[in-house]
Amino acid sequence: MRFRLILFMMLAGFIPCAALLFGTVQLYESRAVGLRTADIQNQCTILSNQLAAYDYLTDPSSDVINANLTQLTNIYNGRVMIIDHDLNVVKDTYSLDEGKTDVSENVVLCMRGETTSYYDSDNHYIEVTSPITAGGSNEVIGVMLASVSTDSIAVTRQMIWAYGGVIVGIAMILLGVLSVFLADRMVRPIHKITGAIENVTEGYSDDVLHVDTYTETRLLSEAFNKMLGRLKQLDESREEFVSNVSHELKTPMTSVKVLADSLLEQENVPVEMYREFMEDIAKEIDRENQIITDLLSLVKMDKTGQNMNIQSVNINELLEQILKRLKPIAEKKNVEMVMESFRPVTAEIDEMKFTLAISNLVENAIKYNHDNGWVHVSLNADHKYLYIKVEDSGIGIPEADQAHIFERFYRVDKSHSREIGGTGLGLAIARNAVIVHRGAIKVYSSEGEGTTFTVRIPLIYAAA
Repeated sequence: MRFRLILFMMLAGFIPCAALLFGTVQLYESRAVGLRTADIQNQCTILSNQLAAYDYLTDPSSDVINANLTQLTNIYNGRVMIIDHDLNVVKDTYSLDEGKTDVSENVVLCMRGETTSYYDSDNHYIEVTSPITAGGSNEVIGVMLASVSTDSIAVTRQMIWAYGGVIVGIAMILLGVLSVFLADRMVRPIHKITGAIENVTEGYSDDVLHVDTYTETRLLSEAFNKMLGRLKQLDESREEFVSNVSHELKTPMTSVKVLADSLLEQENVPVEMYREFMEDIAKEIDRENQIITDLLSLVKMDKTGQNMNIQSVNINELLEQILKRLKPIAEKKNVEMVMESFRPVTAEIDEMKFTLAISNLVENAIKYNHDNGWVHVSLNADHKYLYIKVEDSGIGIPEADQAHIFERFYRVDKSHSREIGGTGLGLAIARNAVIVHRGAIKVYSSEGEGTTFTVRIPLIYAAA
C-alpha cells in the first residue's frame, strides 16, 4: 500500500507538470509563429504596394525595391521571390530560380487573390504569399513569395524544453520526498493495527486499540475491538463448555467406579444387592451415553454450513407423532397432554432437527411438571410463519435464571437435576435447531405457576 500511495502521488504530480510543460511549449511556438507570420505578412503587403507603384514586374531594376527586398531578406534571414502573372519568377533574392516557373499551390491560390501562409515545423521555416495588385484596382498581376527561417523559434523552444525539464525533474524529486513522508504517515496507523492483530495470534491482549488518525482507521479500530471482545467471549465460553463437559462426563463415570469398587470389596455379595448395583451402573452408562449423544447433536448444529435436509412437512401430523412418542413419559406422572391446531400447516423444514427441538421442549414440560399436571401444545400460522406454543403447569423458572436457560449444561435447580434426569443440553439443542431454520424461540415463566415456550419458524426455508 505504501508503494502504491507513493506511485499514485508521483503520477498525480508528474502528469500535470508534464502537461503544463508541453502546453507551455506549444503555446509559445504557436504564439511566436503567429507573430512572426503577421509581421512578415505586413512587410510583404507594404512591399507589394511599392512593387505595383514602381512597375517592378515589368522592370525589376529598381534600386529602391531591390534594396528593400535585400533588407527584408537580411532582417528575417529569409528568401523573397517576385512572380508575375504568368507564374514566372522575376526576382529571387537567392538568385536561384529567376526565369523559372513556380506553380506551387500557395502561389496559385494567391494569384486568385487569396493571401496564404504556411508553417513547416520540421524544416523550420514560414512561407507567406502576398498578391501584387494593379494600382487602383483589385486585379492580381503578380505574387510576392517570402520564406522566412524559424530557427530562432526552434532554439527557444528547445531551451524551454530543457529548462522546463529541469524544473519538472526538481519538482519530482521534491514530490518524491514528500510522497515518501506522506505515505509513511498514512500507512503508520495501518501498521499499528496490523501489529495489534499479530499480537492476537500470540495471545489475547487486554489493550484496547485506539487509532483515530482517520475516520476509516477509527471504524477499523472499533471493529477490531468488537472482534477481540467477541473472541475473548468465545474463548471464555469454550473454556466453560469444556469444564462443564468434563464435569458432566466425569460424574457418571465416578458413580460407576464407586458402585464397581463396592462390589469388588465385598465377598459373597447377595444376588439382590448385585442386581441392584448393576441396575445403577446401567443407568449411569445410559446417562453417559445420553450426554454424548446430545453433545454430538449440538456439535453438528454448531457447524458452519451444516447440511439441512429440507422438505415440505405436514406440521400437524408431526406434532401428533411427537406427543404420541412422549405419552409414556407423561403417563408416569399422570400429566395430561393436549394439542390444539388452529389450521392445517405445511412448512419447509429439516424434520429431524425440528423434531429434536419440539421433543426437548415438550419433554422438559413433562419432567418439570407437577403430578397430575397438564401440558398444552398449540399450532398456528399466518402467511409467513408457523407458531408453536408449549405451555405447562409445572414448577416454573425463576426470573433470574430465564436469561441462562439456553446455555449448555445450565440447570435451574441443580439439587434435583439428578433426580429429574437429563443432560442440561436439551434447551441448547432446541434453540440451535430453531436458529438453523431462521426462526426464534422465547420463554415466559413465573416461578410456581408454569412455563410457556413460543417458537416461530418461516414456512418457507431461506438458506443463508
